[in-house]
Amino acid sequence: MSRVLLVEDDPAVSEGLHLALRRQGHQVRTAATGEEGLEQFRAEPPDIVILDLMLPGIDGFEVCRRIRTAGNVPIVMLTARDDDMDVVAGLEAGADDYVTKPVQPRVLEARIRAVLRRIGGDRSDREHHGDLVLDRAALTVTKHGEPVSLAPTELRLLLELTRSPGRVLSRQQLLEAVWEHGYLGDSRLVDACVQRLRVKIEDDQSHPVYVQTVRGFGYRFGPVAGAERA
Repeated sequence: MSRVLLVEDDPAVSEGLHLALRRQGHQVRTAATGEEGLEQFRAEPPDIVILDLMLPGIDGFEVCRRIRTAGNVPIVMLTARDDDMDVVAGLEAGADDYVTKPVQPRVLEARIRAVLRRIGGDRSDREHHGDLVLDRAALTVTKHGEPVSLAPTELRLLLELTRSPGRVLSRQQLLEAVWEHGYLGDSRLVDACVQRLRVKIEDDQSHPVYVQTVRGFGYRFGPVAGAERA
């Protein structure tokens, strides 16, 4: 059973998703405005946030940014349409995934389960990659000895890339491994997550050392000289 915070201003949509999520076994709290959503988030942090982007007052983009600044709770955003600008802006604000309205409860449930699965997977040994130390058992990352705070999807992406340093992974391969979308996935999820990850682990984002772009193919990790397992 997961604790879900649903932030949605449309009463009909909110009620429908509330009932559907409760039937699927989740504990659900709802908020109709961005301000209310942030208040509920601070009062009792949930396991996952379902966030509409078009909210009165503080919009969903700003709510997403504030939640991401406050912690690493996964966020699935709801978009009224498959609009490139909205999707990209939401992902860059820190969302882990998105679902287009009208929302099918089964689709939303699948996305929730996929996001929450990503938090608990991939446990192995501690690894040193240059200045980065990745502890797969504790799911922690440090750089120069200082903790690096990664959102769940950012961590999952890093775990996947570091499985085989130097190996090029296509966006489709990363979608299937990290987002579990298969052929229905959207490559913008990968690009936005890579951008956010670079902000946190690269010294110079314009010349990345860890997450490198291989034009026309995808991304690879390093290789970083001196990478080893502890």
